[in-house]
Amino acid sequence: MASRLEINFIRLLSRCEFVASEKRGEAEWRLEKYVAALEDMLVALRKSPSKPTQEVLTEYTRKVDFLKGLLEAEKLPSPTEKALANQFLAPGRTPTIANERMPASKTVHIQSKARCTGEMRDELLGTRLSGKGTTDGELRNRRCLPLDERQSAAELDAVLQHHHNLQEKLAEDMLNLARNLKNNTLAAQNIIKQDNQTLSQSMRQADLNFEKLKTESERLEQHTKKSVNWLLWLMLILVSFTFISMILFIRIFPRLR
Repeated sequence: MASRLEINFIRLLSRCEFVASEKRGEAEWRLEKYVAALEDMLVALRKSPSKPTQEVLTEYTRKVDFLKGLLEAEKLPSPTEKALANQFLAPGRTPTIANERMPASKTVHIQSKARCTGEMRDELLGTRLSGKGTTDGELRNRRCLPLDERQSAAELDAVLQHHHNLQEKLAEDMLNLARNLKNNTLAAQNIIKQDNQTLSQSMRQADLNFEKLKTESERLEQHTKKSVNWLLWLMLILVSFTFISMILFIRIFPRLR
C-alpha cells in the first residue's frame, strides 16, 4: 500500500501534467514551482523507509525529468530550438493515475511537439499567431493567403509529417533492436549456463573416473605382487626338485668305467 508521501507525490504529479497540457502564458509560474516541489518530494520518497520499488522510483524520476526538460525547452528563444529539445524528451511509460488510458506525460509530449511544429511553420511562413488560439477569422485569413503560400504551407506540413514519421520509425527500430539485443543476451546467458552445468558434470565424472582408476590400479598392483611371489616360490621348488633328482640319478646310476 502506498504511503501518504507517495499519494501526495502522485497527486501533485498528476496536477503538474494537467497544467503542462494547458496552454500557458509567459507569466505562468505555477508549473515551475510545482515541479520544484516534486523534486523535493521525490528526494524524500527515496529516503523514506516505506519507499516504493526501484522500478516505480525510476518511472517517477523519468516523469519529473520530463517536466523539467519541458520547462527548459519552453524557455528557449526560437521554435526550432524548442522542437529540437522536445525531440530529446522522454515521457513516462505508465499512467500516473488509474483512469488514464494513455500516460498523461505522453499526451503532453505530443501536444508540445504539435505546438512547436505550428510555431516553426508560422515562423517560416511569416504568419505567427498572436492570439490564444486559431479563430474563425484567422482561418478565413489563412484561406485568403496566396496560392503559393498555401502550397508552401502544405509542402512544409508534408515535410514535417515525413520527418515525424521517420523519427517514429527510427524510435520503433531502436526499440526492436533493443528488444532483440535483450533476447539474444538472455539466450546467450542460458547457453552459457547450460555449458557451465555440462562442464561441472563432466568434471565430477572425471573425478569419479579418476578415483575408480586409482582403486583399480592399487588392486592390480597388489595382484601383480601376489603373482610374482607365487611364481618365485614355484621356480625355487622346481629348481630344488631338479637338483635333488640329478643327485639321486647320479647316486643310483654310477658312471660306467
